[in-house]
Amino acid sequence: MYTPPAFREDDPAVLRAIIGAAGLATLVTATAEGLVGTPLPLLLEPDEGAQGVLYGHVARANPQWTLAPAGEALAIFPGPDAYVTPAWYAAKRAHGKVVPTWNYAAVHAYGPVAFFEDEERLRAVVTRLTALHEAPRAEPWAVSDAPEDFIRAQLRGIVGVRLPITRIEGKRKLSQNRSAADRAGVAEGLAASERPDDRAVAALIPR
Repeated sequence: MYTPPAFREDDPAVLRAIIGAAGLATLVTATAEGLVGTPLPLLLEPDEGAQGVLYGHVARANPQWTLAPAGEALAIFPGPDAYVTPAWYAAKRAHGKVVPTWNYAAVHAYGPVAFFEDEERLRAVVTRLTALHEAPRAEPWAVSDAPEDFIRAQLRGIVGVRLPITRIEGKRKLSQNRSAADRAGVAEGLAASERPDDRAVAALIPR
């Protein structure tokens, strides 16, 4: 990922927050048949391994897990993103030498991916993923709420994913390269938007 110094994010806590807030990641592997990508939720175990380990699962019918990866896999975690119009810049009124851009946050995590079929490991991953995403609900649903024979049948239809992180890149492009007046204009413009991602980006822009 191209990351100019002004936009580079190395703080582990911030990187974990972006990963945790991403509802859906994309797992990309290079194979003899070309690049393969799968959208899927991934769970970070931050205390496992040197930089954490990602866990998830794919459908057994998904050919990605049967194709040997060439080199490391890439997990892409998108944060909020927003279009930035030059109309919000104070510089537009001063001299007009401005162009549109896009603000966003993202994390790219790399590592040797492994796929597994063990039922108990799969159950543990599914249980942890479910607990993570059900936690905000007033009455969280749990894997144990479903009949045992049904859950075991569902587990037979998936394959686990384990990706130990060997390299991680974070980027938060939030108008840091603009003047304070320009940043204030962008934040104000995005905060007035009806689009949730726009408002989320507005809250992140340094003032």
